[in-house]
Amino acid sequence: QVQLVESGGGSVQEGGSLRISCVVTGRIYDSGCMAWFRQVPGKEREGVAAIGGDGETDYAPSVKGRFTVSQDSAKHTLFLQMDSLKPEDTAMYYCATDYHVNMPVIQAFGGIGRTLASDFHYWGQGTQVTVSS
Repeated sequence: QVQLVESGGGSVQEGGSLRISCVVTGRIYDSGCMAWFRQVPGKEREGVAAIGGDGETDYAPSVKGRFTVSQDSAKHTLFLQMDSLKPEDTAMYYCATDYHVNMPVIQAFGGIGRTLASDFHYWGQGTQVTVSS
């Protein structure tokens, strides 16, 4: 059983930075990737960033160049560094993983921005990020 716990959300002014984290416990396999999704009320959960077991990354076009996904060497903590934040980045951010979704699968979908949340089995409870103008 895999458990994911996010932290680090908060409120920030437009143009500011924030780093959120996700602690991963339980059985972890390199076969799958780790991903960040976000959701605002009334909208679908959308993929933001993903990182594979070998460190390969992928980003949604809306955050590419502003967000950086990383993980510690033990792969027990996932990070999302968010810079140049915009009000439209305001959302609940979730980390997710699945043994069967790796980077080639995400690339076959057309990138993490096109990958469905329903493809991921394990989820955290979310952390709120609010960006004010």
